[in-house]
Amino acid sequence: GLVNHVVSQLIQAIRSRDISFTSIERRSAGSYYEHVKISEPNEFDIMLVMPVTRLQLDECDDTGAYYYLSFKRNPKEKHLFKFLDEDGKLSAFKMLQALKEIIKQEVKNIKNVEVTVKRRKAGSPAITLQIKNPPAEITVDIILTLEVQQSWPPSTQDGLKIEQWLGRKVRGEFRNKPLYLVAKQNKREKVLRGNTWRLSFSHIEKAMMNNHGSSKTCCESDGPKCCRKSCLKLLKYLLEQLKMIHTKKLEKFCSYHVKTAFFHSCVMWPNDTDWHWGDLDHCFQNCLGYFLDCLQKSQLPHFFIPQYNLLSVEDKASSDFLSKQINNELNNGFPIFQE
Repeated sequence: GLVNHVVSQLIQAIRSRDISFTSIERRSAGSYYEHVKISEPNEFDIMLVMPVTRLQLDECDDTGAYYYLSFKRNPKEKHLFKFLDEDGKLSAFKMLQALKEIIKQEVKNIKNVEVTVKRRKAGSPAITLQIKNPPAEITVDIILTLEVQQSWPPSTQDGLKIEQWLGRKVRGEFRNKPLYLVAKQNKREKVLRGNTWRLSFSHIEKAMMNNHGSSKTCCESDGPKCCRKSCLKLLKYLLEQLKMIHTKKLEKFCSYHVKTAFFHSCVMWPNDTDWHWGDLDHCFQNCLGYFLDCLQKSQLPHFFIPQYNLLSVEDKASSDFLSKQINNELNNGFPIFQE
């Protein structure tokens, strides 16, 4: 409720203060809204979605995930021209700056609750708010997202292999949904100019999490229960706990790694009968086995962009370290879950 109060007030201010942002809509993303949050609801991801009719996408590296954006001829969005850089590319950095300025001004006007804007972590696509909610604090990541009504780029062609799991028809429906691009710095760029955007599939991930069964009734009130979400929660919890103990050594890893491994597991075991509620222990070990295999090979393909490997060979030492920690847990009956 507190988050909604703060975000609603900010969105009103953003829409009214800059003509470029009048069409901004709020979408919720992340684990809280996929119902796979594992600890207190103290972290929220809010996407501020801006509809854009058509954009020219140019890949800026070989991952197939990062793009430079420019407008095609005679765009409707003339109001966004002020965010173009000298090469005519849409600058994520300029847009984020403008957005952040409005938010910084507006948080001063929020009554009855103390809200601050945190300093931006280099390369982070988010504007992070801290809401004091004694005795705790809530963080809200606001992520600027463009919603483009055009077909997905070629790098996604062979991804989203869900035909056996959710069906060919569902895959077609997903691929007809708009393209999402988030303001995200590509670290591989030689010169960091802040004008790259990354594809985002959080809207599809949320849809997959919320309709995860191969049968339509899976986990509905009168349908059979499966343990898919519980497996994902356990994977996330395991990584989160290990990261708390070995913060520096595991800084390269985030929950998106285990979420990706989990989606691949859903494809490997596509039937609801593979995920019986009573078999949670066995299913969790299957998912973990697959993730360990990925760590060992330093190979975890992005679920939607198969050419994009989320585990680089340069980080082999981190992967080996994580692998060792997980095997340690596995062989000792997961003491980390007992604590």
